[in-house]
Amino acid sequence: MAQLPEGARAAAVDIGSNSVRLLIAGSGAGADGEPADAVRRERVTGLGRGVDERGRISREAMERTGAVLAEYGEVIRRLGAERVRAVATAAVRRAANREEFLERAAEWLGAPAECITAEEEGRLAFAGATSSLPRPERTTVVDIGGGSVEFITVDETVSANIGSVSLSERCLPCHPAGPERIIAAKMTVAALFNRHPPPARERVTGVAGTWTSLASVLVHPAPPDGTRLGLTDLLELIDRLAGMTLREKRDLPGLNPDRAPVILGGAIAAAGALQALGRTEATVSARDLLDGVVRSLLTQPDG
Repeated sequence: MAQLPEGARAAAVDIGSNSVRLLIAGSGAGADGEPADAVRRERVTGLGRGVDERGRISREAMERTGAVLAEYGEVIRRLGAERVRAVATAAVRRAANREEFLERAAEWLGAPAECITAEEEGRLAFAGATSSLPRPERTTVVDIGGGSVEFITVDETVSANIGSVSLSERCLPCHPAGPERIIAAKMTVAALFNRHPPPARERVTGVAGTWTSLASVLVHPAPPDGTRLGLTDLLELIDRLAGMTLREKRDLPGLNPDRAPVILGGAIAAAGALQALGRTEATVSARDLLDGVVRSLLTQPDG
């Protein structure tokens, strides 16, 4: 595989436990020196709903995700991306029917789909999130997905099998959520993070949809990229979200309504991550795993 010429495009698809995302970027640099974005899309499909309980991806979740993958495949072909990589993460890793899903995903998308390890997920997320940061070795990247949380440094990835979807299903099925549910969710997160202590560095960078959604809610209408979220802000937001109905969450300015059912679980995971790291704030990055995949596709020569 030769390095792509100037102006060529690469496409990355992230098949996550809660959302399915697409990035198509060109090999030319944008104003900030990064690959120039052509397309960024995100659709919440809830692929991981019920996987913790049943150990399988449901037919309904497959079909919802398949419709989005088919749509993304059309966009990729229309824009003529020369290289395509689709990666699936925590929910697919844990599903007994993952091979069936990956087969069907490749048919829907029109390109191969693969399930990556937590370590590979961490490496790609770190590469994307720190691509424009000075001294990346001073950063712990926290990637909160629907089914797992990864704590990533330049040389280590620690993964915990809890995320915004799985925590919500396990501890927060009701809207509003009573105090006992909140306590149970916080204890679940703390126990998992303490069991496998995450690597702490000077600064924390939060990536993926939970962090950007929390930033959008807290600083709306400012864009989330570069927003600093304090632990105090997150704890206050948890208290606020806990008392809201699902409809009230769906109506929150800055929040994608499809994320409303799991935003409280995501906020608890984010606060728990900062507490486990002994830090009081995180800086939100809009760049993440997708950007890491695209950068590798754009620059990797033939081996």
